Amino acid sequence: MELMTRTEQWNITYKHALGETASYFFQQLRDNQQIFGRRDPKSGRVLVPPRAFSDETLEPTDEWVAVGPAGTVECFTIVYAAFNNLPDPPYAFGYVHLEGADTAIGGYFKGIDLTDSAAAAKKLAIGTKVTTKFAEKRTGDVLDFWFELA
Repeated sequence: MELMTRTEQWNITYKHALGETASYFFQQLRDNQQIFGRRDPKSGRVLVPPRAFSDETLEPTDEWVAVGPAGTVECFTIVYAAFNNLPDPPYAFGYVHLEGADTAIGGYFKGIDLTDSAAAAKKLAIGTKVTTKFAEKRTGDVLDFWFELA
Protein backbone atom coordinates (compact mmCIF):
# COMPACT_ATOMS: atom_id res chain seq x y z
CA MET A 1 0.00 0.00 0.00
CA GLU A 2 1.27 3.46 -0.89
CA LEU A 3 1.15 6.10 1.86
CA MET A 4 0.12 9.34 0.25
CA THR A 5 0.36 13.00 1.15
CA ARG A 6 -1.73 15.90 0.05
CA THR A 7 -1.04 19.61 0.26
CA GLU A 8 -4.02 21.69 1.32
CA GLN A 9 -4.27 25.36 2.13
CA TRP A 10 -6.85 26.62 4.59
CA ASN A 11 -7.41 30.34 4.93
CA ILE A 12 -10.13 30.83 7.49
CA THR A 13 -11.19 34.20 8.84
CA TYR A 14 -13.72 34.22 11.63
CA LYS A 15 -15.15 36.67 14.12
CA HIS A 16 -16.32 35.45 17.50
CA ALA A 17 -17.71 36.98 20.66
CA LEU A 18 -15.14 37.19 23.45
CA GLY A 19 -17.65 37.20 26.31
CA GLU A 20 -17.48 39.31 29.45
CA THR A 21 -14.25 37.94 30.91
CA ALA A 22 -12.05 38.17 27.82
CA SER A 23 -13.61 41.48 26.78
CA TYR A 24 -12.71 43.06 30.12
CA PHE A 25 -9.18 41.59 29.94
CA PHE A 26 -8.53 43.04 26.47
CA GLN A 27 -10.11 46.40 27.33
CA GLN A 28 -7.73 46.72 30.28
CA LEU A 29 -4.77 45.94 28.04
CA ARG A 30 -5.90 48.54 25.53
CA ASP A 31 -7.11 51.32 27.84
CA ASN A 32 -5.05 50.95 31.03
CA GLN A 33 -1.86 49.07 30.11
CA GLN A 34 -2.64 46.53 32.81
CA ILE A 35 -2.92 42.75 32.90
CA PHE A 36 -5.71 41.35 35.05
CA GLY A 37 -6.56 37.89 36.28
CA ARG A 38 -9.61 36.45 38.01
CA ARG A 39 -9.68 34.93 41.48
CA ASP A 40 -11.16 31.51 42.14
CA PRO A 41 -13.19 32.07 45.33
CA LYS A 42 -12.78 28.48 46.48
CA SER A 43 -9.01 28.06 46.09
CA GLY A 44 -7.96 31.73 46.12
CA ARG A 45 -5.87 31.20 42.98
CA VAL A 46 -5.54 34.11 40.55
CA LEU A 47 -5.90 32.82 36.99
CA VAL A 48 -4.03 34.66 34.24
CA PRO A 49 -5.16 34.93 31.54
CA PRO A 50 -8.52 35.26 33.27
CA ARG A 51 -11.12 32.56 33.04
CA ALA A 52 -14.83 32.78 33.86
CA PHE A 53 -14.55 29.44 35.69
CA SER A 54 -11.69 27.89 37.65
CA ASP A 55 -9.81 25.14 35.88
CA GLU A 56 -9.39 23.32 39.22
CA THR A 57 -12.59 23.82 41.20
CA LEU A 58 -14.97 24.61 38.31
CA GLU A 59 -16.29 27.50 40.43
CA PRO A 60 -17.15 30.79 38.72
CA THR A 61 -14.37 33.30 39.28
CA ASP A 62 -15.55 36.38 41.12
CA GLU A 63 -12.87 39.06 41.51
CA TRP A 64 -10.60 40.96 39.13
CA VAL A 65 -6.98 41.17 40.30
CA ALA A 66 -4.27 43.35 38.73
CA VAL A 67 -1.03 41.40 38.25
CA GLY A 68 2.53 42.19 37.21
CA PRO A 69 4.18 43.99 35.60
CA ALA A 70 7.12 42.02 37.04
CA GLY A 71 7.34 38.29 36.55
CA THR A 72 9.60 35.29 36.00
CA VAL A 73 10.15 33.11 32.96
CA GLU A 74 8.53 29.67 33.27
CA CYS A 75 9.44 28.40 29.81
CA PHE A 76 10.44 29.74 26.41
CA THR A 77 11.30 28.83 22.87
CA ILE A 78 13.26 30.62 20.19
CA VAL A 79 11.77 30.29 16.73
CA TYR A 80 14.03 30.42 13.68
CA ALA A 81 11.59 29.03 11.08
CA ALA A 82 8.89 31.13 9.43
CA PHE A 83 5.23 30.36 10.07
CA ASN A 84 2.22 31.97 8.41
CA ASN A 85 0.70 34.88 10.35
CA LEU A 86 3.51 34.95 12.93
CA PRO A 87 6.41 37.41 13.25
CA ASP A 88 9.43 37.09 11.02
CA PRO A 89 12.03 34.89 12.71
CA PRO A 90 13.94 34.85 14.86
CA TYR A 91 11.63 35.58 17.78
CA ALA A 92 11.22 34.30 21.31
CA PHE A 93 7.94 33.27 22.90
CA GLY A 94 7.25 31.82 26.30
CA TYR A 95 5.22 31.78 29.48
CA VAL A 96 5.70 34.20 32.34
CA HIS A 97 4.43 33.90 35.89
CA LEU A 98 3.48 37.49 36.76
CA GLU A 99 3.58 38.76 40.34
CA GLY A 100 0.19 38.27 41.95
CA ALA A 101 -0.81 35.44 39.58
CA ASP A 102 -0.94 31.71 40.18
CA THR A 103 -0.78 30.72 36.52
CA ALA A 104 1.43 31.83 33.65
CA ILE A 105 0.56 33.87 30.57
CA GLY A 106 2.12 33.52 27.14
CA GLY A 107 3.80 36.34 25.31
CA TYR A 108 6.72 37.40 23.17
CA PHE A 109 10.12 38.41 24.53
CA LYS A 110 11.75 41.49 23.01
CA GLY A 111 15.05 43.27 23.45
CA ILE A 112 17.16 40.11 23.34
CA ASP A 113 19.73 39.38 20.64
CA LEU A 114 18.61 36.05 19.19
CA THR A 115 21.44 35.60 16.66
CA ASP A 116 23.37 33.42 19.14
CA SER A 117 20.81 30.89 20.35
CA ALA A 118 22.93 29.59 23.25
CA ALA A 119 23.55 33.08 24.62
CA ALA A 120 19.88 34.01 24.18
CA ALA A 121 18.78 30.83 25.96
CA LYS A 122 20.99 31.70 28.95
CA LYS A 123 19.37 35.13 29.16
CA LEU A 124 15.87 33.61 29.03
CA ALA A 125 16.57 30.81 31.50
CA ILE A 126 13.70 29.58 33.66
CA GLY A 127 13.40 31.88 36.67
CA THR A 128 14.78 34.94 34.88
CA LYS A 129 13.14 38.18 36.00
CA VAL A 130 11.22 40.06 33.33
CA THR A 131 8.89 43.03 33.15
CA THR A 132 5.81 43.63 31.03
CA LYS A 133 5.94 46.37 28.40
CA PHE A 134 3.01 47.79 26.46
CA ALA A 135 2.72 49.08 22.91
CA GLU A 136 2.27 52.81 22.48
CA LYS A 137 -0.81 52.20 20.33
CA ARG A 138 -2.88 49.34 21.69
CA THR A 139 -5.85 47.64 20.06
CA GLY A 140 -7.03 45.22 22.73
CA ASP A 141 -4.99 42.26 21.54
CA VAL A 142 -2.34 39.89 22.89
CA LEU A 143 0.23 41.81 20.84
CA ASP A 144 -0.41 44.90 22.99
CA PHE A 145 2.16 43.61 25.49
CA TRP A 146 5.45 41.71 25.58
CA PHE A 147 8.18 40.88 28.07
CA GLU A 148 11.68 42.30 28.44
CA LEU A 149 14.50 41.35 30.80
CA ALA A 150 14.18 43.22 34.10
